[in-house]
Amino acid sequence: MNDMTDTINPQQTPARRPALPLPEAAARGLTAVGGLATAASAFLSWTFSSSFPGDLTVNGYPGGLQWVTLVAGVLVLLFALSGYRVPGLRWLSPGGADGATVIVAVGALATTWFTLIAIASELGGLANLTSGGWVAGIASLVTLLGALGLPRDGVPADGDNPFKRVLGYPGKRPDLKAAPALPTAVELLIIAVALALGLGIFTFGIDTSYGELFGGFLIAAVFAAWALGRSGALGRLTDLTSRHRVFSAVGAFVAAAIFPFTQNSDANASIGVNLLIFGATALGLNVVVGLTGLLDLGYVAFLGVGAYTGALVSGAATSSLHVTFPFWAAAITGAAVSGIFGVILGAPTLRVRGDYLAIVTLGFGEIFRIVVNNLDGVSGPNVTGGPNGIPNIPDLSIFGFNLGNAHTIGGITLGRFANYFELMLVFIAIIVLVFSRSSSSRIGRAWVAIREDETAATAMGINAFRFKLLAFALGATLAGLAGTVMAHVGFSVVPDPFVFAGPVPPNSAFLLAAVVIGGMGTVTGPLIGAALFYLLQAKLQFLQSYQLLLFGIALILFMRFRPEGLIANKQRQLEFHEDEATSAAELSTAGA
Repeated sequence: MNDMTDTINPQQTPARRPALPLPEAAARGLTAVGGLATAASAFLSWTFSSSFPGDLTVNGYPGGLQWVTLVAGVLVLLFALSGYRVPGLRWLSPGGADGATVIVAVGALATTWFTLIAIASELGGLANLTSGGWVAGIASLVTLLGALGLPRDGVPADGDNPFKRVLGYPGKRPDLKAAPALPTAVELLIIAVALALGLGIFTFGIDTSYGELFGGFLIAAVFAAWALGRSGALGRLTDLTSRHRVFSAVGAFVAAAIFPFTQNSDANASIGVNLLIFGATALGLNVVVGLTGLLDLGYVAFLGVGAYTGALVSGAATSSLHVTFPFWAAAITGAAVSGIFGVILGAPTLRVRGDYLAIVTLGFGEIFRIVVNNLDGVSGPNVTGGPNGIPNIPDLSIFGFNLGNAHTIGGITLGRFANYFELMLVFIAIIVLVFSRSSSSRIGRAWVAIREDETAATAMGINAFRFKLLAFALGATLAGLAGTVMAHVGFSVVPDPFVFAGPVPPNSAFLLAAVVIGGMGTVTGPLIGAALFYLLQAKLQFLQSYQLLLFGIALILFMRFRPEGLIANKQRQLEFHEDEATSAAELSTAGA
């Protein structure tokens, strides 16, 4: 219903027939009642057996995956009530509630039936479902049927591709008017609440103790994010964070710093610190791939250079250098040596482009792995310890604060990995600052010009070779910085992880997928991409053997339906969707 939106031009969203020819009042009522019933079904027993993880045999209290269905049902109800223009819910759907309601209805159906199918699969058939399970399944189906009868708002999807038209059924969010200015204190409070909510969602996701729960959580999170983006709520939040960039950035780092204090054990902090290490490395690769447009398939080698350098100068018992640098000196040394290797690799190779450059960097990654395997005292000098690597790397001590020991702060005990998480968060802040300042500088604009058209950039007076070499060196330096922390977190450094592709990260394929799918050229995109892929392999263990298949499928889908990545750079988004923007402008002109 176009009069319920804050769109710039309501006439650019022509009416379209819903999938089911229901009266609007009946469709809205059915959707709201179905969402309420779906949420209420979480308080019923879904199975007779307690063998299924989460114990879904209890009446009156949700367990495990039932919490996910409860949240999905509540979201459907909220969006359905927003369609009724209930006071206090207008903020949820400035771009229209009906399309978002369809999305969350599909999400509720997907999460509920994911659970029911998992129960049947693991316990041996649908006979293991109780009446409560069937109530949940039928309620979620009724919700979707009602949502498919709602009026179709939003900009229609273009093209004849049937898959794209199915995905585009809810419509694209129309252009929104500028968000009205609120009192500064209110806007800051909204940002703080959003950050707290994000911390809670991330904490729940990382704390999932079995694969079924993480799978259901991931399904619900994807559909919820899609719906909030479609409704315009995320766009409004983005407007607020753009107005208060410093507060938003500081708040995000404060929320991340609070994460270890929400955990009862150090296990999740271990996942968190490794996630930050790979996120920091992905940001370094983002300089090379995202800003400069150079395809580097051996980038993980720079992480390895930093890790080995940090291990050699940090007093490890088996280090061939027999020196012990303070941590700040070891970090600078690891970053500097990686930067030097970036220059050494880039100087002779950056005069080639495209596939040739990719082949050369892939070769460098393999050469690095072979060399460190052979510097074992037998095939060559004993520097890296060969396949055994450098073990027994001591924990860091910064200003007398030993990161290997547990420390109690405010009555909460932080373990070893929590300490390294906080340290790595400081490094992330430094890397984000360097990336942001570089991308918005004259150098960053030169990188973007080279990415768009190197020949044209050279014709305009940009020394393409020098700027590409600088990008290579900076990306390698940032990876080396992350590598020095990685060496201490893992107690040892071995050659096995530093390959193009492997069952577990880090590897170059993992990092490249994180950058491309997260959003090239953005700050938050690679961090979100790295978090997504690392959590997938950490929580869904069976995917480790299919990592390359997963990356391939994900890349194909994203290149087809969202080539700009999860977090889109505005310029690249306009480039990828230029035809759609032209079609929207034509519709707007026709409506006028």
